[in-house]
Amino acid sequence: MDKNENENEVQKQNNEIENIFIDPLIDRIILNKYKILQKIGKGSFGNIYLSRESSTNEYYAIKLENKNTSPNLLENEASMLLYLNSSRSPAVKIFGCTTNYNILIMELLGKSLEDIFENVLEKKKMSLRCVCNLGVQMIEILEFIHNKNVIHRDIKPDNFLMSNGSNKYLYLLDFGLAKKYRESNKSKHFPLVQGKKLTGTARYASVNALNGVTQSRRDDLESVGYVLLYFLKGKLPWQGIMIKNKEERYNRIMEIKRDIKSEELCKDCPNEFQLYIDYIRKLKYEQDPDYDMLKNLFKSALKKDGFEFDYFYDWDTSQTIYNLNCFNNNKDNLTDKNNEDITNAKIGNDNSDEENNLDLPLDKIYYRKKNKKKKRNKSQDKSTADGVEDEVESENNSIGKSFIQNHNGCCIII
Repeated sequence: MDKNENENEVQKQNNEIENIFIDPLIDRIILNKYKILQKIGKGSFGNIYLSRESSTNEYYAIKLENKNTSPNLLENEASMLLYLNSSRSPAVKIFGCTTNYNILIMELLGKSLEDIFENVLEKKKMSLRCVCNLGVQMIEILEFIHNKNVIHRDIKPDNFLMSNGSNKYLYLLDFGLAKKYRESNKSKHFPLVQGKKLTGTARYASVNALNGVTQSRRDDLESVGYVLLYFLKGKLPWQGIMIKNKEERYNRIMEIKRDIKSEELCKDCPNEFQLYIDYIRKLKYEQDPDYDMLKNLFKSALKKDGFEFDYFYDWDTSQTIYNLNCFNNNKDNLTDKNNEDITNAKIGNDNSDEENNLDLPLDKIYYRKKNKKKKRNKSQDKSTADGVEDEVESENNSIGKSFIQNHNGCCIII
C-alpha cells in the first residue's frame, strides 16, 4: 500500500469513528419548521448544518453558535450580511438568539475553495487560468464591501464558496470578524492602533495584522494575494512551522512574510503576481487601492496565456464538484424522526403577514421581509472547517444595532 492509499485508509477510518458520535442537534426543529438534517461544515466559531423548511421543502444553511463556548460573533455576521446585501454573499433568512444559541438561517451555497482544493483536485494545485479567474472575482467582491466601508479580516480559501452549478460565481461568507474601517460618510479611517492581537487566520493574514497593526483595505487584498499563490503553487513558505507556542508561531510566520522578497515568494509565477504583491505592500493605511489595476493584472496574465476572463475553473471538466452535494443524494427520502423544537418557538397565527408575526421566545430576531427580498440564484452545499494549524483570534468588533435597524429590507423585533 503506497502513502496516498494509506492516508486515504486512515481518513476513512477516522470518518467511520466520527460517525459513531451522533450530533445531538440532528433531527431537531428550529422555529417549528426548519429541520436540521446533517452537519455540513464548521465556521470559525460555529457549526453549520443543512436544514429543510417544512412548508416549501427548500434547503437552507443554519449556523449555530453556542453562547457559552464561543465569542458570540454570529450577530455581527448576520448584521453585516444584511447591511451589505450583496449578491455575492449568502442571503440571510432569519437571525435569532435563544438562551444558549445564536442561530443564523441563510442561503445554502456550494463547496468552499479549500474543500475543492483538498478533496476534488488531485494535483493539489490550480491552473493559472483558474487562479486568475478566481482572483478577478475576489477583488470585485472586496471592492464592493470596501466601498460599503467594511473590511472582512479573515480572507482564506474556506470562506470563498462556489454555487452548486446554477451559476459560476464566487461567493464570500463568514463575516463574523468583519468590521467598519471608517464611518459611512466615507470620512477618515478609524485611528491606526498598534499592539493588537491577531484577528484573522495566521496563514493568510497580512504582515501588519500579524504585527498587531489595525487592519484596513490593504490587509484584505494582501490576504487575497497569499490565497492565490497558495492555489497556484500548492504551498506557502510559512506553512508547516512546528512551533507549539501560538504566539511564537505567529511571530515566526510574520517574520517569514516580512522578510521574504516578492521575487522569491512569486518564483515560477507570472510577473503579474509579483507586481500585485509589490503594490499591496506599498499601500498606506488609508490609501485607496486601485481595484481596476489589480483586476487587470490577472486579466493580463490570462491574456498572455491565451485566455480571457471567462469564469473557467479546473473542476469544470468534472461533474464531481456538482454531484458532491453537502447533503445526501437521497435527500428526498429523509423523514422527520421527531418534532422537538430547540427554541420552543411557535409561528404566530393572527391575520397579518406571517413573517411579521413570529411569536418567538428569543432575545431578538432579524429577518428579511418578503416584499424586499432580493432575487437570488439558488445554490447548494457547504462551508468547511478551519485548518488545523490556523487558529483564529477575535476581538470585540460587533458593528452594533444601528448598522441594520434602519436598513431597507430588514426588520428587528426586540
